[in-house]
Amino acid sequence: MNKLSRIILNALLVVVLTGMSVLDANAGDDKRRGTAGASQLLVPLTARSASLGASMTSGLAGMNGLEAIFANPAGLALNTGTAAIFSRMNYVADIGVSYFGIGQNFGNNNIAFTVSTWDFGDIPLQTESAPEISSVTYGATFMTAGLTYARVFTDRISAGTTLKVVSESIDDVNASAIAFDAGMTYVVGESGLRLGVALKNIGTKMQYGGVGLTRQVQLPDQTSSATNNAVQLESEGVELPSLLNVGVSYTREMGAGAMVTVLGNFRSNSFDQDQYSGGVEVALFDVLYLRGGMDIVGDSDLSFYNGTNFGAGVDLDLSGTRLQVDYALRSTDYFDNVNMVTVAVGL
Repeated sequence: MNKLSRIILNALLVVVLTGMSVLDANAGDDKRRGTAGASQLLVPLTARSASLGASMTSGLAGMNGLEAIFANPAGLALNTGTAAIFSRMNYVADIGVSYFGIGQNFGNNNIAFTVSTWDFGDIPLQTESAPEISSVTYGATFMTAGLTYARVFTDRISAGTTLKVVSESIDDVNASAIAFDAGMTYVVGESGLRLGVALKNIGTKMQYGGVGLTRQVQLPDQTSSATNNAVQLESEGVELPSLLNVGVSYTREMGAGAMVTVLGNFRSNSFDQDQYSGGVEVALFDVLYLRGGMDIVGDSDLSFYNGTNFGAGVDLDLSGTRLQVDYALRSTDYFDNVNMVTVAVGL
């Protein structure tokens, strides 16, 4: 490991350890629960991640590195060439979520650009003066763009970081924030054991602004015939949903072309209850994959998910081009189940 690599690795270690100490002081505090913004940053964006209970902090050998970015940016180091991914999720209440990413390997270095968008459709406009539903509508959009860099330091250690721009717009009001993720993965020799740790969503506060917060009012000392004044309301800034992921996975060959991977993950949330999750993936002849996962939280009544996730996928080698197609289902208690389809290509 050269001097530059040691500097980068030490810097990431400092960031992760500092974040661990900050989160440990605040995680699981009921007084902070529900006070963060940009909660869309907590939703898994690819089918494989969702079906395994969002337990991929440690990464999985053979997976597309663009899938691993959501849980741990160090997972991008799994990419060995040019990679692209597209995922579509039918979320609750007819909300559509799209995720796109492209990555490139440069020896021991990897870089990727990803974008996720949330489409809420046309929403009927209701105001204080006209609360009835009419044909007049408005739109809302969430978008997160990320630039990820990952490096393989040794045959066992990889690290990475993601810089994200988070944007939200609702009609004529909008907000934005800058955030970053940082993480590391460690492969325990040839044992099939992988470890990972990631610090996510550390950044600036989100504060709404725009013409939608402008009101025409009369000041207290003005007469009733005076001209109204334009007053800009100032919204309160909210913090991002920072968290710490710690994960482990173990892969073992079972014979007859079968490979089984068991995953576990602990998520320490700064603004919500802590979460435990796990998953199992069964690979048959490196072509067909069957998956299942579970999320466990202290108070399940605070989530509309019932905790069970299922999925399947195929991994095809098409004359040197690797094509992966995955499906996931996340079961819910009060809404239609969440369905996801992900297509990834590797060259």
